Amino acid sequence: MSSTSEEPAWKQRAVERSTKAAKLRAEQRVERFLDAAQAIITEKGTTDFTVQEVVDRSRQSLRSFYQHFDGKHELLLALFEDALRRATDQIRTAASGPAGPLDRLRVAVQLLFELSRPDPAARRPLFTEFAPQLLLSHPAEVRVAHAPLLALLTELMVDAEEAGLLRPAITPRRAAALTMQTVMFVAQSSSVAEDESANPIIADEIWDFCAVGFTAQR
Repeated sequence: MSSTSEEPAWKQRAVERSTKAAKLRAEQRVERFLDAAQAIITEKGTTDFTVQEVVDRSRQSLRSFYQHFDGKHELLLALFEDALRRATDQIRTAASGPAGPLDRLRVAVQLLFELSRPDPAARRPLFTEFAPQLLLSHPAEVRVAHAPLLALLTELMVDAEEAGLLRPAITPRRAAALTMQTVMFVAQSSSVAEDESANPIIADEIWDFCAVGFTAQR
């Protein structure tokens, strides 16, 4: 007579319920650490803070922090990825309005430019302090963080390609990557002009510049 090694159904349900509860508690602890870190960054206007400050603000333990993060770098990376994900969602929503594929792409490029520009009033050190350091020290992590944004721009490029609006030799994903990098670099390297007679680059200009590179001649 053969015996089965499968767990009883009641035990499987109990374990699954316990696992779900533990996962939920872990997610809540992580969110509290992230919220605490974001509050400190907003108050200080810089990413110059300590893990202990985050622990104290979250009212959790140092042991709990290191159960979820390797250290401050991983915490900042999580905040950076979350900020990029929210920006991508905002761009996707805005780009869903226009009917034409090239118009949707234009809206996405222009909004990405505006969101990436330095804003002294907003004080976004995750982008002005952490992101440039991350690009030099951990380029692979930068690629992962930008993956959702690149995927969105690629989708929009594919739509434009299928409508016959891209140059024949253009590869949508490569064009999306080049556009994303160009737009963000130009936006982040621009600063408020000290001279009122200066003409800072605007969203229309960056779109016109990028569009020349991938759109079909008409």
